[in-house]
Amino acid sequence: MNAREFWKLVPAVLVCSAVSFAYAKLPPPPPVDPAKAEEAKKKAADAAKKAAEALARAQDRVAERYKREKGGGTPSAKPPAPEMKKK
Repeated sequence: MNAREFWKLVPAVLVCSAVSFAYAKLPPPPPVDPAKAEEAKKKAADAAKKAAEALARAQDRVAERYKREKGGGTPSAKPPAPEMKKK
């Protein structure tokens, strides 16, 4: 191992050791109150439902715009082109 490779590894080793020491010193998480946990679940479910509805509305708007601009969806009501007579 040459000197360049060694000095590339030094910061990585220092960061890894600092993270491991910091993680080891963290206190255990406090006990969770079941009522608060249930309330948090309900709030998260409501937020997810609202986000899903907003996504569906946005997708509908995009689909409608695409249909308007590209002519997708229903076929146009143009009359057929007149046939060319052969001579």
